[in-house]
Amino acid sequence: MRKIKTTRRAEIVDAALALAADRGLEALSMRAVAASMGVTPMALYGYYRGKDDLLDAVATRLLTLLPEPDPGLPGLDRLRAFAHGVRGLAGEYPAVFTLLFTRPASSGEAVRLADRLYQALLDAEVPEAAAARLERLLTTFVFGFAVSEVSGRFDGGTRNMWARRGQLGPGELPAHHRLGRLLDPPVDWAAEFEADLDDVLHAVTTATHPAIPTQVVDDSWSLGD
Repeated sequence: MRKIKTTRRAEIVDAALALAADRGLEALSMRAVAASMGVTPMALYGYYRGKDDLLDAVATRLLTLLPEPDPGLPGLDRLRAFAHGVRGLAGEYPAVFTLLFTRPASSGEAVRLADRLYQALLDAEVPEAAAARLERLLTTFVFGFAVSEVSGRFDGGTRNMWARRGQLGPGELPAHHRLGRLLDPPVDWAAEFEADLDDVLHAVTTATHPAIPTQVVDDSWSLGD
């Protein structure tokens, strides 16, 4: 097996992150990163086996950019700070952030982050048997909201709601027509994030359900799996 070099790995992954942040993930390739660094593509293969390997490294690099809450804060405050950090990171790197929702969360940095979340949950007096499930609940909400926000999914879903609803009558879209006055106004996404986060953290603090049996397949996004 070819020995992978290490001396310039950080420089390469930072170049890849900068390129993807500027031009989008679709522009990221070994050739493009090499060109941005002024080296030949073959020079990168001594450090990364290919594009997939480099994408995993970029995802890990993003995780290192998450601010780490003060470990002296109460558990719930650390969970809230984590959520704000994720949303802030998504806003800073909107073109790249989706990597954290699509790449396997198996790096050492991902496992360390999951451990910090587990500890915050335990410090919030969450039952040990529910900690893994609640970590999945929290991270699925936080990363899913952030991805939806920066990808334009929320804006696309509310744009011209009245016009789209008007194409079908109340008989076909009864709930839409009943809620129309509430669906049409613009949404303050920052306020909605805070309200949703409050609901999720309330669910965390009132958790009483035991852990789901391990044989049940859970396909939600999780840092800890």
